[in-house]
Amino acid sequence: MYLCKQIMISIDNLRVEFSAKPLFNDISYVINDHDRIALVGKNGAGKSTMLKIIAGLQQPTSGMVSVPRDVTIAYLPQVMVLSDERTVREEAERTFEHITETEDELKRLNNLLSERTDYESDEYMSLVERFTHLNERFLMMGGTHYQAELERTLQGLGFSREDLDRPTSEFSGGWRMRIELAKLLLQHPDILLLDEPTNHLDIESIQWLENFLQTSANAVVLVSHDRAFINNVTNRTIEISCGRIYDYKVKYDEYVTLHAERREQQLRALENQQKEIADAKAFIERFRYQATKAIQVQQKIRQLEKIVPIEVDEVDNSTLHLKFTCSMRSGDFPVICDEVGKSYGEHCVFKNVNLTIRRGEKVAFVGRNGEGKTTLVKCIMGEIPFDGTLKVGHNVQIGYFAQNQAQLLEGEYTVFETIDRVARGDIRLKIRDILGAFMFGGEAGDKKVKFLSGGERTRLAMIKLLLEPVNCLILDEPTNHLDMRSKDVLKAAIRDFDGTVIVVSHDRDFLDGLVTKVYEFGGGKVREHLGGIYDYLAPLQLPRWGETVAQKASHREGLEGAVSYAEQKALAREQKKKEKALQEAEEKVTQLEAAIRIVEDQLSTPEGSQDTSLYEKHGRLKVQLKKAEEEWEALI
Repeated sequence: MYLCKQIMISIDNLRVEFSAKPLFNDISYVINDHDRIALVGKNGAGKSTMLKIIAGLQQPTSGMVSVPRDVTIAYLPQVMVLSDERTVREEAERTFEHITETEDELKRLNNLLSERTDYESDEYMSLVERFTHLNERFLMMGGTHYQAELERTLQGLGFSREDLDRPTSEFSGGWRMRIELAKLLLQHPDILLLDEPTNHLDIESIQWLENFLQTSANAVVLVSHDRAFINNVTNRTIEISCGRIYDYKVKYDEYVTLHAERREQQLRALENQQKEIADAKAFIERFRYQATKAIQVQQKIRQLEKIVPIEVDEVDNSTLHLKFTCSMRSGDFPVICDEVGKSYGEHCVFKNVNLTIRRGEKVAFVGRNGEGKTTLVKCIMGEIPFDGTLKVGHNVQIGYFAQNQAQLLEGEYTVFETIDRVARGDIRLKIRDILGAFMFGGEAGDKKVKFLSGGERTRLAMIKLLLEPVNCLILDEPTNHLDMRSKDVLKAAIRDFDGTVIVVSHDRDFLDGLVTKVYEFGGGKVREHLGGIYDYLAPLQLPRWGETVAQKASHREGLEGAVSYAEQKALAREQKKKEKALQEAEEKVTQLEAAIRIVEDQLSTPEGSQDTSLYEKHGRLKVQLKKAEEEWEALI
């Protein structure tokens, strides 16, 4: 039998105007049960606005969003107001306030029952019935295991067990955003709305989140510039362009192909329309003053007035070829670390780091946030003291992109002037094209730097570095504020760069095909892995929902490279099925045991001992429990 998907949300004739200019124009679509939708489109197309409207935080100019009464929505914005009044655990526990309130009420009812002796009264039986129903609800809500789920989720997003009892005020904004993400996931809403959820996550946490969304989430609508993430999570792509939407029932990579085909059709249609307009105008001009053609001329004029100009999607400048300017040849070994270590007081970030980076190599620094990637970069740049010996090679000229690089730009210059001051030779003729590739097209190039947002400043700083002559690039999270088009331009430029490159990044798609060596930071050590980013990731056991990042890391030493990536994926899928079945079996046993205890408590009363239906219920539950225990034992 074919089962239709349940419609969770219906968007009907949505229109949004800003300053009388429509952002959306009569948009309609539905979000179905288990849809995993990627919202895509150029910056400013309205992706974040769409999420806010679905979440009910912003009202459209016209149209409506219909949400069934029993459908729950959770929304993660890019920027949030965060609280610093609790520990990590206490903040996450706020998600389960409904459970703790129910637990408190159960305790209150249990105390009332233990104090009363009027077992045969209607009031007493009413209390028993209320306790029974509330306890069943408590079990259905996961009241017996929510703490385990809370810890599993926080650890999956990168927190250690020791972190859970630390005040949230001790963590950076990025880590506090992880707490907010954990709170949303723990709600198990019908629809998750996620706006750039990977911005503050490392590779392992991103993979864990991917796995959670694939296996445990219901409907998901997300905005992300992480191509690998949206390809692994989504099964539907909705593009917002020119105030309209284009709905593709495919993953992002397949959408890219279909989008290119659509643009080709638009260009052909535009060409035909322009020819039709030109022919009509030529006819009008030729026969305007001939009385015998007056009717035909008026028809052509009316025809022109009715023509609606065909809009063509924005030109994709990602094919623009840029290249970092390589200066003089450097020595053979631009960076050598010999027993390098760094500590802050008693906290050891890393120690005994030994690595040699050769001229022309492109390497990645990866690992969990806080494990020392940026710290080692600062050691190389001579910004902080360290233990051991670190040598920067002969004639090495470093172009450094720090995470705070945007703050160093001169605010009084315009975007164009900032780039014009560093551009040399023929590249000056392409400044407008370069700016367009990094989302500074049109009038944006004449905007003063001091009026740019943080993300815009970051992109401008990257363009500036792109044009400065160096022979060694050190880039710390260079893609954080770039869309996919801009990342493609940057990646191609780095790939064609003749010098040495060190990239700190959690973007797998960006690193893929770019680096030939990976340095993994973790546990106070730096480990070298030859090959690209997926060569490094392939032998690692794939992340599973319910397995923490720390647990996954502990498996590494025992894994052998003989098992193929495809085999690992198959094993991981099978393991996930087993774990899910085991978890469900455990919950079933727990619930049946609790139900039996309730019936036994009722049977212990004088009135209950005379109720034959309770004995029958007790017998049925015992049979069900025995079967559930057998199923559970078979899965162990």
